[in-house]
Amino acid sequence: MNRRSFLTGLSGIAAAATLRPRLLWAAQPQLPFRLTDVTASAGLRFRHYSGAFGGKFLPEALGSGCAFLDYDADGWQDILLVNGTDWPGHDSGRPTLQLYRNNRNGTFSDVTHAAGLDAPGIYGMGVAVGDYNNDGFPDILITCVGQNRLFRNTGKGTFVDATKSSGLANRQAFSTSALWFDYDRDGRLDLFVCNYVKWSPEHDVFCSLDGKHKSYCTPEAYRGQTCWLFHNRGDGTFEDVTATSGIFDSSSKSLGVALLDYDQDGWPDLIVANDTQPNKLYRNNRNGTFKEVAVDAGVAFSTDGKARAGMGVDTADFTNSGAQGIAITNFDNEMLGLYRPSGKGAYDDVAIAAGVGAPTKSMLGFGCVFADFDLDGSLDLAIANGHIDDTVRNIRGNVGYAQPPQLFLNQGKGMFRDATSEAGPDFSQPKVGRGLAYADFDRDGDVDLLRTTNNGPAYLFRNDQRSNGQGANQSIRLRLVGTQSNRDAIGAVVRLESGGITQSRLVKSGCSYLSQSELPLTFGMGKKDQADRIVVQWPNGRTEEFRNVKAGKSYECTEGKGIVLQSGR
Repeated sequence: MNRRSFLTGLSGIAAAATLRPRLLWAAQPQLPFRLTDVTASAGLRFRHYSGAFGGKFLPEALGSGCAFLDYDADGWQDILLVNGTDWPGHDSGRPTLQLYRNNRNGTFSDVTHAAGLDAPGIYGMGVAVGDYNNDGFPDILITCVGQNRLFRNTGKGTFVDATKSSGLANRQAFSTSALWFDYDRDGRLDLFVCNYVKWSPEHDVFCSLDGKHKSYCTPEAYRGQTCWLFHNRGDGTFEDVTATSGIFDSSSKSLGVALLDYDQDGWPDLIVANDTQPNKLYRNNRNGTFKEVAVDAGVAFSTDGKARAGMGVDTADFTNSGAQGIAITNFDNEMLGLYRPSGKGAYDDVAIAAGVGAPTKSMLGFGCVFADFDLDGSLDLAIANGHIDDTVRNIRGNVGYAQPPQLFLNQGKGMFRDATSEAGPDFSQPKVGRGLAYADFDRDGDVDLLRTTNNGPAYLFRNDQRSNGQGANQSIRLRLVGTQSNRDAIGAVVRLESGGITQSRLVKSGCSYLSQSELPLTFGMGKKDQADRIVVQWPNGRTEEFRNVKAGKSYECTEGKGIVLQSGR
C-alpha cells in the first residue's frame, strides 16, 4: 500500500472532516438485476477477527479472504471464510476458519468442526482451492502469517492437514494471495504463493503519525520477500522451484496474483500485483521457467511511470476481443489500473477512457472480479473498497474508512459506467471491504457475490434478475472436467459464439484479493436461445468443439467425452 503520500497528508491536516455518503439508491433502478443481501437468511454467521489489541501490527489492516468451492462434489457451491487469530500473549477464544455447506435451498450450514477445519492458532490471510491430487475433490491452501496450511480433501466430507506430508512445512512468511495452475502442462496442479514483506511480531517496527502514538506502518518500513513457486511431483508432495524457475525476486511486496495467457500461446502466465513496487508479469517460457516482462508489456507502472499500491487483480476478456485484459486495484488517489491488450504482448492503461478511472480515484480498492452480472454477454467489474486505518475518517475529507463497493456495468467493447447505486441499497452500503468472490450459489443461472470485511462480517449478495416485461436474460453455464489435463481444467479457455459475438472465459484459481471464485464458467446470453458454437481449448492444448448448445442450461464437459446436461437446471 503506497501510503507515503497518505501519511504526509495526515500529518498536514489539522481539521477533521466527515465523509458524506456518495451513493444514493435510485428510486427507479434501471438495471435488469438487483444484488440483495441474504447473509442472515442464508445462515452465514461469520465475523472476521484481526487480532487487533492496540499494537497496530501490520497484518491486522489487510485481511481476509473467501472462497466458493464445491467441497463435497454435489454440484452446489459451498463457502469458505478465512479468519485471523490472537497474537502471542492474547486470547479471545481462538477463532478459526469457517466452512459452510450449501443446503441447496438458499441456506448454508456451518460444518467447520465436522470437516476438520477448526484448527486453532492459524492467522489466515488468503485461500486457493484446487484438486492437486486429481481425485475429484477440491483441496484447500490457506495462506497465513507464519506457516501456510494445506488441507487435503478426503472425499468423505472431511479434510486432513497435509502441510507437513506435502513438503510445504517449515516455511515462515507473511503470505497473502495464492493460486493453483499447471505451469508445465503435465496434468498436475502446481502452486504459486504471494509473500508480502518480512514481518513478524518479534520484528515489528514502530511507526507514528505524531511521534507519540503507534500507527500502522507503510510497506516501505519493511524489506520485501519473494513469491514462491512449488512444482507438483504427482505423489502428494511439492518441490520448491522458486529459484530455478526465474520467479525469485526479493524486492516484491505481493498482495494479489491472477492467471492469464497474455501472449496467447496456450501456456499459463501470471500477473502479480505489488504494493509500492512495480507489478510483475511472468511469461511462461514453456520449459519450466518464467521471464519477468511487466515493463515491456506496460503493466508494471501507472501511466505516469510510478509504482502504485497494487492490492487485488483479475484478468478477463472484457472487450470480447479474444484477448485477456487486466484490472488491478490500488490505494486511494491512485485509481484502478485497467489494462487493455493493444497488441501481442502489450497493454494500454485505459482506466480513464473506459470510465473506471475517476470513480475509483478516491477509493482504496482490494478485491475485484470480472463477471457478467446482467447476463448480456459482456463482463462487468465489481470492486470491494475500504481503508486500512479507522483514523482516516477523522482526518481526510475525501476518503473514509468504510467505503461503498463499486459495480461497473460493461456497455460493450470494454466501456463501463458506474452502476453501484442501481444495484440496490444493500450492496451500496459502505463497508471496510477486502475479499471478493462470485458464484451461482443458488443455481439459478446468474452469478452472486461474496464479500469480506476487515474485522467484521462477511456478506452474501444474491443476484436477482428482473424481466422488465421482456423475459429475463439467459445464460449458459459450463463445468469442465479434465482427464489428461488437470481435473479442475484450470488454464482451459472456452470460446462461445452466438449471433456474431464471441465471448471467451478462462478457468482460473485465485484472483481478486486473498480469494477464489467458483470454477464453473457463466456466459451471458441475453435473449438468445442458443450458442452457435462452443470451443474448448484444454490446458494440455487439446481442442474440442460443440454446436447448437441451448441457453438457460448448465452443462458438464469432460475432456474427450463430450458435453452433457447437468441435473437440476
